[in-house]
Amino acid sequence: MLICLTASHKNAGFDMLERLSATADAAGPRIRSGHSAVQGAVIVATCNRFEAYLDLDAAEGESPVPAVHEAIRSVGAVAGLEPAQLRTTFGFVHGNAVAGHLFSVASGLESVVVGEGEIAGQVRRSLERARSEGTTTPDLERLFQRASQISRRVKNETGIGNEGRSVVRLALELAESRITDWAQTRVLLVGTGRFAGASLAALRDRGVTDVRVFSPSGRAAKFAANHGIEAVALRDVAAAAVSADVIVTCTTAEHHVVDRALLEAGRAGLEASAAGGAAGSPVFAARPLGLVAEPGEAAVERQLVIDLGLPRNVAPDVVEVPGVELLDLETIRIHAPLEEFGATDAARAIVGGAARAFGEARDEQDVAPAAVALRRHVFDLLDGEIERARSRGDDDGRTEEALRHMAGVLLHTPMVRSRELARAGEQRAWIDGLAAVFGVVAETDAAERVSGARDTLRGDARERRA
Repeated sequence: MLICLTASHKNAGFDMLERLSATADAAGPRIRSGHSAVQGAVIVATCNRFEAYLDLDAAEGESPVPAVHEAIRSVGAVAGLEPAQLRTTFGFVHGNAVAGHLFSVASGLESVVVGEGEIAGQVRRSLERARSEGTTTPDLERLFQRASQISRRVKNETGIGNEGRSVVRLALELAESRITDWAQTRVLLVGTGRFAGASLAALRDRGVTDVRVFSPSGRAAKFAANHGIEAVALRDVAAAAVSADVIVTCTTAEHHVVDRALLEAGRAGLEASAAGGAAGSPVFAARPLGLVAEPGEAAVERQLVIDLGLPRNVAPDVVEVPGVELLDLETIRIHAPLEEFGATDAARAIVGGAARAFGEARDEQDVAPAAVALRRHVFDLLDGEIERARSRGDDDGRTEEALRHMAGVLLHTPMVRSRELARAGEQRAWIDGLAAVFGVVAETDAAERVSGARDTLRGDARERRA
């Protein structure tokens, strides 16, 4: 059975999401080894989402609740969070609803910026990571591969995301009110990954030409050479930071790369250089401090810091530096625009239809053991009758042919009804009917176990809230 444990910007605080995302790489293997019922686990972790997709193989009559609770404990252990806190935060999606949820996530319908394009790649890479870790299963493979197909279909057939909106572009839109002329704006880009490339492209779309790049991991030179910009060495990063009108950070570093001390060191160095009449480093000499002042106030430098990193790249204390304003993911989330309803409705229709089709295929698989048992029952009876016919002189095989034809006719309607009832979510009626009429007992009943698990988990949550 498929289960999803989900925490996102809709039900979890940014601090919790940050901690979950920072330890996501260790969560999948830990969950997989935590309980024997967990056959597979794929973790999707982004700047505003942490989700664990689980494939459980509970034995007949066994509740999946212990496996789910153990998965939550595993997540808490690697993230340093209490299981009780996670149980009251995580959303619980099960059965056919898992497909609809993941398809919506992969299509950008659950993102801070509806229709943003990064999430599809993040979902795809989540499956690739699970493969490399050995934590995926055939059911999870089918689920995630189908999610990638649906996200492409949504992108191609609806208007959602046509503007290429993303968290990066939304951040720059929110910065518009602080920037007089993008063409004259000097930017320090901190980071060299995929997000850095998207940030650079978005900046250039706005006319920015003066961009320097710094990498805490030492990759700035290669990134700069590939993109035709200037790299900043570690010894010059404070100077580059204070020389920039806008600092954009988007690294995966697990520590702050920009803080109050860095900015104050840069300003102090520039002031010392100016007072001594020295030329200073090339970065220091690039431009003087852009000092402005309101009537009756001391002059301060106006500087915008945009933090797109998770974990946070920028320490909160940067706002204590006069003139510095911080725009982080939490602020971006608050100001995310309303979705475009027409395109979103069309996208949700595609997602809903695809989820139903995926669920129908899985439901038919759920009744497969019972269908096999019925066919075995009928063919065992058939073989016995054919053997008796042969012993009575069925030399030309006509009796055998008639019996086989009759068996096929008798099986046709039950097989058709099995698919119809499965698609309607009424597998239980068909399986019970087999037991009542033919004495054929299905090997498993996944639906009943999932339903019981859902009720138990919801009851636990209600008791904790009470």
